[in-house]
Amino acid sequence: MAHQGNIWDREYKNPLLVTKNEDPQADTLRFLKFLKKEQKFRVEDKVVLDLGCGTGRNANYLSYLGNKIIGIEISKIALNLAKTRARDLGVEVDYRIGDIGKKYDIPDNSIDIVLDITSSNSLDEKGREIYLEEVSRVMKKGGYFFVRALCKDGNKNVKNLLKTSPGREYDTYIIKEIGLTERVFSREDFVKMYSKYFKILNLEKKTSYTTFNNRIYKRDYWLAYMAK
Repeated sequence: MAHQGNIWDREYKNPLLVTKNEDPQADTLRFLKFLKKEQKFRVEDKVVLDLGCGTGRNANYLSYLGNKIIGIEISKIALNLAKTRARDLGVEVDYRIGDIGKKYDIPDNSIDIVLDITSSNSLDEKGREIYLEEVSRVMKKGGYFFVRALCKDGNKNVKNLLKTSPGREYDTYIIKEIGLTERVFSREDFVKMYSKYFKILNLEKKTSYTTFNNRIYKRDYWLAYMAK
């Protein structure tokens, strides 16, 4: 955990990948809209677990809407910023320093909604298995899970990284500038892994562009809405 924590601390100090934006993420807002419109599930008075909560963009917003939030984050720098922002906004969030690939100190069947916005992509396979088991354990029956994961399908940059900078495990590459390993998924792979534990309600591909080391890269994501 220390190694990953150090990488993310450096990243939050001098961001190459993460954004400094304080607003909730657009993908999260779309997910909340889906819950309200399609599932008739209002996100108020709910218990939400935000995995890899970063600087609290989603956690603080969801607390402001009147929910009880637990945010787990590996970077102390990000977590301190999240706490400061929560105080400034006058909201309460249970922020915890921790590794989302290790067991959670959370009771069984106690969480209504789990968010994983490109957080689990840097877990190794062992950590990923624990994360899936733990999310399934803590989620209530009928709870919802939103995952944004990195998509492998049709992305030349990813194909190149897998070839030139492969990680130790399947479909991983290393971003050498920050020493971070990322896992990418084909559609088939994603469905196989997550449908062991959850019912996939909606799975779509989204393309965005990010600037990294003054170059623009295309980043593709899977947006998955799931239920237990």
